[in-house]
Amino acid sequence: MTERLTLADSARAVELLRAGELVALPTETVYGLFGLARDEKVLERVFNVKKRTFDHALNLNISSFQELQEFSKNHPKYLEKLYNKFMPGSLTMILEASVSVPKRVNNGMKTVGFRVPAHPVTLEILRQTGPLVGPSANLTGHPSPKTAQDVLRDLDGQIAAILTDDAAISGCDSTIVSLTGSRPEILRQGVITLEEINEVIKNDF
Repeated sequence: MTERLTLADSARAVELLRAGELVALPTETVYGLFGLARDEKVLERVFNVKKRTFDHALNLNISSFQELQEFSKNHPKYLEKLYNKFMPGSLTMILEASVSVPKRVNNGMKTVGFRVPAHPVTLEILRQTGPLVGPSANLTGHPSPKTAQDVLRDLDGQIAAILTDDAAISGCDSTIVSLTGSRPEILRQGVITLEEINEVIKNDF
């Protein structure tokens, strides 16, 4: 059975993640299925549990600008401005992957996505565990999970635990923006708009 944890049980979530287990954690958007990004066996389990094909890349969930720099390269000069303005928050940045990115994360792609969840407890867990993958905590093709019950309906018994905080979930998608071209390009429109992004970096061109 999957353990049900409260926010006060975050130390237990850290313990399980460090041990190579999968834990569903709340973000400001939906529940994510989190596991150690540097552990090949954990990454394979994420794909298997979600019934997701290996040709789908995973995002890296990080907790600092330094980690963003470590796992990416060829940064636009405005990168730190965007990070400071929108992260933590509902933005996924696509950047060129550095050699530090585990191969199973982006499966041979030259790019990788980065998220810094705005949920304070999940962000603190990331500070303690290091980078985690965290796709939505559901079976592939099913609706993104907005409640703990949604997660358990799909994954009960398949993951070690879920840290519950339904009240924090907005259900709104993060904006995915590619920063690999001459200008930012929105790949999926979410909460943050291209206009907001361009306003921050308007003096950098």
